[in-house]
Amino acid sequence: MTLGSRRLWLLAVTAFLAALAGVLIGRSISDPRPEQSSALHELLHEEIGLDGRQLDQIEQIETDFAIRRRELELELRADNARLAAAIEAEHGYGPRVTAEIDRSHRAMGELQKETLRHIFAMRAVLRPDQAEKFDRAVVRALTADAK
Repeated sequence: MTLGSRRLWLLAVTAFLAALAGVLIGRSISDPRPEQSSALHELLHEEIGLDGRQLDQIEQIETDFAIRRRELELELRADNARLAAAIEAEHGYGPRVTAEIDRSHRAMGELQKETLRHIFAMRAVLRPDQAEKFDRAVVRALTADAK
């Protein structure tokens, strides 16, 4: 392999790894479900008819969740940075890359669990007739992409 072809190969590998890291970081930074969340919040605040006590409780639940979600999103960004460093170091699907993928999956799973805890906490504030509407909206939000 000549020096020129080696440099070209190294440039191609570096560009591929940078693109891959960019995609992974971009996916973690963007929130792919803002419409679903907005639909639930719109339903809660505009269609269900919450009383003052319920509104106060929901606002506190939302505030607490926003803090926790932000913590987990920052953790995911850090995980992606570590994954990018592992990819750069190993130049392949090695043990460090695998460990970083597993680490980020744990954080993603925790975010999903926290989101569901948040949804169930809001649901617990509702009357049975309100909860029925809320449940239908949650199911629609979770199955929207499947249709």
